[in-house]
Amino acid sequence: MAESEVVQLSGSRILVVDDTPANLSLMCQSLGIAGYRAMVATSGEVALDLAERFAPDMILLDVTMPGLDGFAVCRRLKQQEATRAIPVIFLTARDETADLLEGFRAGGVDYVTKPFQKEEVLVRIQTHLEKAGLVRALRAKNEALEAEIAQRQALTQERNKLQGRLSLADQREAQRWALGSLVGQSPTLKKVLDDIDLLQDAPNTAVLIVGESGTGKELVARAIHAGSDRREGPFVPVNCAAIPRELADSLLFGHVKGAFTGAEREQAGYFELAQGGTLFLDEVGLMPLELQPKLLRVLEDRRVLLLGAREPRRVEVRVLAATNTDLQAQIRAGAFRQDLYYRLAPFTVQVPALRDRKEDIGLLARHFLQVYALEMGIQDPMLSAEAEVLLGQYDFPGNVRELKNIVERGLIESRRGQVQPEHLHLTAAETAPAGAAAVEALPLNLEQAEVLLIKRAMAQSKGNISKAARLLGIERTKLYRYLGRIEQLSPPTDPA
Repeated sequence: MAESEVVQLSGSRILVVDDTPANLSLMCQSLGIAGYRAMVATSGEVALDLAERFAPDMILLDVTMPGLDGFAVCRRLKQQEATRAIPVIFLTARDETADLLEGFRAGGVDYVTKPFQKEEVLVRIQTHLEKAGLVRALRAKNEALEAEIAQRQALTQERNKLQGRLSLADQREAQRWALGSLVGQSPTLKKVLDDIDLLQDAPNTAVLIVGESGTGKELVARAIHAGSDRREGPFVPVNCAAIPRELADSLLFGHVKGAFTGAEREQAGYFELAQGGTLFLDEVGLMPLELQPKLLRVLEDRRVLLLGAREPRRVEVRVLAATNTDLQAQIRAGAFRQDLYYRLAPFTVQVPALRDRKEDIGLLARHFLQVYALEMGIQDPMLSAEAEVLLGQYDFPGNVRELKNIVERGLIESRRGQVQPEHLHLTAAETAPAGAAAVEALPLNLEQAEVLLIKRAMAQSKGNISKAARLLGIERTKLYRYLGRIEQLSPPTDPA
């Protein structure tokens, strides 16, 4: 296929940039079937030329290429007026956190690691094309509003309509991330929704979101951001437990060129990346103690001092934090600063565990069933009455995240038929009659209870880390951290 060959199909025009012919052929075939027009380039230099001459609606960009790599290409696109607004999605085998951050700093709107499912890529393409089109329409309406004062009312109504459609596009993207825990009708969930409604009208107020792992704390944060005046700004999620201590200052606050060995250029931190939007500090209770006073100073002064810089920079960022630990207990233990707690928690949102909103389980299960059926191309997915009853009797230690995984696997094992009880893989200890007694027999010491639950999950999964993490309703990386801590604890006898 020639470097500038154009596949003449109706629909949006997409430029695919990759130095591997097989990848280009596969991607162009998928795009063609979906109704898009595909252009291809096998180098960064050719990609820049085609982008400037033909102004494609989107660019799918590989990172590792001879000559200009994908990050350099994206930065040049964003420097040119003619190509600045073209959304760029990186498709690459490089999955390191530093590469992901580099992609967003360069101006990309999304980052997909290989190997990937073509259906997932097509959904992301559709979402970002819709968002880009809606943003262009909003900008045009705003310009017309300034020029034609006499038609202000009609144009304002149209702008609001477009804004609503843009919000729906954002909701679709959140749904793709499988963050559906705000589905339900229980009183506890309605309280959360009322809190979100209040906080959307207070765009500068810090919020602490409290709840067990898997309850949907990040979705609450995203909902607060999406409905506030900051929705046009970025939403930057940060897992505080995953920040390496030696890189914490640089990642949060940034550094200037020459600040330390290897600092070859200036780099913005998370605070500056979230400028004008929202910074979400997940698992804030696990933030290193030595980093907490620095975070407190930024929250109080609204200024960040980059490593190696002489003068601080002003940041206009709303901070939302989340934790599944008892911060008051950590304060008493000297592991968390009380003054930082008060700065983070002028308003607290308590996200309920799924066992405390059992009336929502059926609604949530059917919601996830529809989401995954859409992704798999399944028409009219069904959940049997017996399966729904079984889900309603289960306590879901992994909360909504566990329910999501159970429904996804159930739909796959049903072979596109009706999901039956035998397709639902629930933790045996929770469904057995003795399950409640076993839970009651857990020690009240939190660390010892964690050790027991982790050991049970490892035993049931026969040492498989991924399966054990799913049983516990936590991410695999978090389970690795727990296993590392177990060596420092003195485990009690398992009462089960």
